[in-house]
Amino acid sequence: MKALRKFKVDDAIFNTINVLVMTAIIICTLYPFWNTIVVSLNQATDTTRGGLTFWPRKFSIQNYKTVFASGTIYNAFFISVARTVINTVVNVFFTSMIAYTLSRKEYVLRKPFTLLLILSMYVNAGIIPNYFLMRSLHLTNSFFVYIVPGIISAFNFVVIRTYMRTLPESIIESAKIDGCGDFKIFLRIILPLCLPVLATIALFVAVESWNAWFDTLIYNSGEPLLHTLQYKLMEYIQSSQSQARGASDVGAMAMQSAAGNMVTPVSIRAAVTVVAALPILVVYPFMQRYFVVGLNVGSVKE
Repeated sequence: MKALRKFKVDDAIFNTINVLVMTAIIICTLYPFWNTIVVSLNQATDTTRGGLTFWPRKFSIQNYKTVFASGTIYNAFFISVARTVINTVVNVFFTSMIAYTLSRKEYVLRKPFTLLLILSMYVNAGIIPNYFLMRSLHLTNSFFVYIVPGIISAFNFVVIRTYMRTLPESIIESAKIDGCGDFKIFLRIILPLCLPVLATIALFVAVESWNAWFDTLIYNSGEPLLHTLQYKLMEYIQSSQSQARGASDVGAMAMQSAAGNMVTPVSIRAAVTVVAALPILVVYPFMQRYFVVGLNVGSVKE
């Protein structure tokens, strides 16, 4: 009985410490983003006083009005959404297809092609050759420059192929006995069993596509209708910073917005951060259920 009582006490102490440590980690993780939301919802000139913690002192949505004052941001939002959705679907499908092909032992060229893909992770021609390549392919000032270079991902290929190798070989053999071809096996058997890893890769690709802006700067900066949301928000930040540096009241670091109210680079940057991060935060909880479903589908293995 004493040993059991001591075990319960030790277990309670461990659980208490575990809860306290995890709570501290959660607070340290969430507070910077929450503070950014507070700054974005606070009056810009009041923010320069500092001391904002958990709640806005002077509530204002002027920062968001300034960000959305230009109608071009809505077109940029549509471009970013279209790019993210199309790039995610195309990348996951074609990368998983080549991963399945190169995971099959009967494919005699799997080793050299695998080596070429892995080498592409470490060897890069650089920005200037890539630009000339995109221009020679007539992809500059085009929406397809967001899609074509990302059709295949070498890193995602390695992850998906590794997962496919854990699948029972007998499933594929039985499907071939039943008369299924390779493409039908890939669509009807392999993809459902790989749902956990595909959902994870899809989330990675979506976040990367949503946050990308540098390729817009290089390839599509001359075509305003193809600017992405991230690139547009980056322009807002740079514009607010340059205006603040040229303002006469450098101490306040404030400038007039389009509506005539005062905004600052700090307040604009906070509003931009929230606008850029919010769509991914909204989508992520819906992705969670696909992780759970995928784990259940792929859990029965030999």
